[in-house]
Amino acid sequence: MRSPATISPLKAVLWDMDGTIVDTEPYWIAAEHALVEAHGGTWSHEQAMQLVGQSLTYSAGILQNAGVDLEAREIIDTLTAEVIRGVQRSVPWRPGARELLDELHQAGVRCALVTMSEGPLAREIVASLPKPYFEFVVTGDTVAQGKPHPEAYLTAVELLQGSDPALTIDHCVALEDSAPGIAAAVASGVSTVAIPHIVPIPDDPRHATWDSLAGRTVSELVAIAADRHGTAGTGSRPDATLGSPADG
Repeated sequence: MRSPATISPLKAVLWDMDGTIVDTEPYWIAAEHALVEAHGGTWSHEQAMQLVGQSLTYSAGILQNAGVDLEAREIIDTLTAEVIRGVQRSVPWRPGARELLDELHQAGVRCALVTMSEGPLAREIVASLPKPYFEFVVTGDTVAQGKPHPEAYLTAVELLQGSDPALTIDHCVALEDSAPGIAAAVASGVSTVAIPHIVPIPDDPRHATWDSLAGRTVSELVAIAADRHGTAGTGSRPDATLGSPADG
């Protein structure tokens, strides 16, 4: 039996998808532009940037305010269908994402996908990967509160606990590219790494920041989890996440 000192503090990595694993943000932005213009409106780069990482329900409301005369469900379905068509033509992988996924898989570290995209797009991306890297997929249509609320991350942790009740937030690291996603992960209590992409992310002591996933290793994620284990308490849910959305 291994001694406690040899047991890795890292049990799971929780991955955002859009902007972290795949560079689908340009697909989303193009779909937004086309939809707004089809309804006689205009859509600026600044408006598009406000939607990066947000829940699709929130985004639909902003698009309605920009003149899109459709129900929220129609907006979400239209945008998602356009992005899926783009992915089917070419999957825009982010640098280092597939390599790190594969290294985690080989090391026996569990992975879950935590995305505000809905099931059809998430399944398209997952099916494009060479191996079944993700044990669970939490999507925007499976949670009541989207990012920046921590529900999606807390849900992923609870799913992972199903086969490992000893797993806590302290055994997990989240990878995110957007301010709403980072806010959600941090609010859940999971150690968080920001990998800024489309939108700059201010430095914050509550999360680590990497320029890219290219060249990153499992050992670096283990070190982040080890640091948490050296300072964390019980690993239970923070009280602040139980009933109110995260800031930001």
